[in-house]
This record gives sequence, structure tokens and C-alpha cells, in this order.
Amino acid sequence: MAAKLAKRVAATRTGIDPKKFYVLEDAIKLVKERATAKFDETIEVAIALGVDPRHDDQMVRGVCELPNGSGRTVRVAVFARGDKAEAARKAGADIVGAEDLAEIIQSGKIEFDRCIATPDMMPLVGRLGKVLGPRGLMPNPKVGTVTPDVEAAVASAKGGAVEFRVEKAGIVHAGVGKASFSEEQLLGNIRALIEAVQKAKPAGAKGTYLKRVAVSSTMGPGVKVETQSITVGA
Repeated sequence: MAAKLAKRVAATRTGIDPKKFYVLEDAIKLVKERATAKFDETIEVAIALGVDPRHDDQMVRGVCELPNGSGRTVRVAVFARGDKAEAARKAGADIVGAEDLAEIIQSGKIEFDRCIATPDMMPLVGRLGKVLGPRGLMPNPKVGTVTPDVEAAVASAKGGAVEFRVEKAGIVHAGVGKASFSEEQLLGNIRALIEAVQKAKPAGAKGTYLKRVAVSSTMGPGVKVETQSITVGA
């Protein structure tokens, strides 16, 4: 089994020069051709930034509306009461509640990918920081998940909005679609993500901000991208 896996991994690397930086369109083509798993692999982007996220003024986070969707089924939980709760349900939220939802989360049962809250619910949600925070699920006004307009927030999450946040090593990882997407769809999504990350450039960033970009599929190798090619013709 291990030998078979090693052979498959080696095959996916054939034809890719690990030292070369490819034009974005060529990188997408190479990644799609090698996404041969039995499931529809996610296409992912890794962006190395010239920031040190240990400093508050160099933190990068935000949300990007992928023009061609993410290809994922996103499960959304909403903290709201009354009319806002009803609006969230009508918009397609999977779980809606208040204290009852907090109890479910406290028990460790987290069956959602995005958590949204109305501003008045934040005192309650704040108590769940130790549970939601490490999973990247804590509602935050900076990425539109703390809002009185829960209807729009649910629609955005369901429609393909992706949150991004720089990791300790200064890298942003995000899924931008599926291997079944066309090259044009992936190209549009990647450019939208890069643009969103560039707009989120913090005041404390010095020197080169966008340092390196690589594209890969869930099971495939990473392909380095020529950064100058990302915005050409966008």
C-alpha cells in the first residue's frame, strides 16, 4: 500500500520543476492535471507574507467573496433571537439559537463551519471563546460574522465567502475551489483572494508584502507561482 502511494505521489510530481516559478494560468493547469484522487480535490492557495503576526499591527485577516463560489457545502450556525433568528433560518442557516446553542457548543458538539452572531449576542458568545477561538470559528465584526444583517451574512457564507487569517509563520492558507472547476473559475477565485489579502495589508507591514504564492490540490504537490502574473489582465 505504501509503495503504491509513493508511486502515485511521484507521478503527480512528474513534469513540475520544484525550483521554477510558473505563470498563474500554467500553475493552475499543472495542479488540475494532477488532481487524480477518487474525490473532488480542493484547490488550495498558500500565500507567504512579509509580516510577523506576533505583532498586533501586522495581523492579517479578512473575508473574500469568491466570484465562482468555493464548491463547498458550508454549514452555518447563527446566534440570534426573535426576528433575527427567523431571518437567519429563512436565509438557510443550519443551526439557530441562543443559550441552547451555547450549551450544545460547550458540550463539544460543533457541527458547523461558520458561526455568525448579532451584536447583542456577543456577551453570550464571548464565553465560548476557548471553544470557538482555537477552531477559527469565533464571530468577528472584521470579517462580517458579527452583524445585525444575519440574512446577508448567511447568504455570503453559503455563497462562497472564505475567511482568511495569517498563521504564525506569516502564511495565509485558503481553499479557492475544486478540481472540477474550470481553469477560468479557479483563476478568477485566486485573483479575488490575492486582491483581498493585499487590501488587508496591515499598517505595520514593512518591505515586500506579497513574498511567495503556491497553488496545490488536496493530494497533489505545490506549484510555485510567479507573483507578477497574478494581477496581469485582472
